[in-house]
Amino acid sequence: MKPNPAFLQHTRQLGLTLVELLIAMVLGLMIIAVAGTIFFSNKQTYQATQNLGAMQENARTAFELMSRDVREAAGNPCVNNAPVANVITNAATRWWTNLNAWGDAIRGFASDEAFPDAGFGTGTGQRLNGTAALQLFSGDDTVATISAHSTSASQFTLNTAASGFAAGDLLVACNSRQASIFQASSASGATIGHAAGGAPGNCSANLGLIAVGDACSSRQPFQYAAPNSVMVKLHATRWFIANNASGEPSLYQSRLTPTGVATSEVASGVSNMEIRYLVRDTSEYQTANDVGGAWANVIAARIELTLTGEDNAGTDNQPLERTLVQVASLRNRNP
Repeated sequence: MKPNPAFLQHTRQLGLTLVELLIAMVLGLMIIAVAGTIFFSNKQTYQATQNLGAMQENARTAFELMSRDVREAAGNPCVNNAPVANVITNAATRWWTNLNAWGDAIRGFASDEAFPDAGFGTGTGQRLNGTAALQLFSGDDTVATISAHSTSASQFTLNTAASGFAAGDLLVACNSRQASIFQASSASGATIGHAAGGAPGNCSANLGLIAVGDACSSRQPFQYAAPNSVMVKLHATRWFIANNASGEPSLYQSRLTPTGVATSEVASGVSNMEIRYLVRDTSEYQTANDVGGAWANVIAARIELTLTGEDNAGTDNQPLERTLVQVASLRNRNP
């Protein structure tokens, strides 16, 4: 029996020629290439968007917290230029107790100027060379009125037992005449002690002013009479750039706490900080070196942060980098 020619022709048409196969493969590869390009482009865009979002969030956090400290700097519930009696033992040996006038409540450090008590370094939490830093003091937001003050018993009586003050806190008592910085030697309800001794402790139980160079033992008692005297916690912070535990630069804060000083990472990816200052009766912002000894006249700070992304999401396959600026005024020194 002879095969049907039509059937043989039909079966031959079911196959592909080599040329057809090659064309199909080329078309398939082209489709895969286009799809791959779109995929990687979308991935790059996603990474860039994620990095920008993270950088903006870090910048928002950094500026919000730093600006709050700058705005409050040199502030106390009484008179901002009142003389200060600092009775903390060896106050000048620690940055967080070294405040002898509210004019010193803001102090900037140039990018090549190390802290007096700590040099530059590359370890975790050590300030990086080439980055500016800022040191600030103020009175805390919680204010208690002094109802009575016994200089002989070295203790205050406050108008509330819920002030939140505790033994060991660094506190500021003030009125229209002066302010005194001391450590609470005891705290029980509304009663706050300021006896001599402790750690770091008070060099004297007397809270009066002394002349520059005089011994602490020469202080005289000063009574903070009711109802025009108040008490707050001392708020002290430092802001600087340091490497975190992963070896990446971040914005750090050192902050006075009831148990000493706590240093913590605030915002990751902050690789540099530059700060300029506006001095009263001037029109241009100056570097910390240019301010010189005029810190008592600084009324605003211009903070410039450089942020670096985590991934190589830039168009040049490098980490994204953005520089953002914010200005904060010292509201206690502005009309």
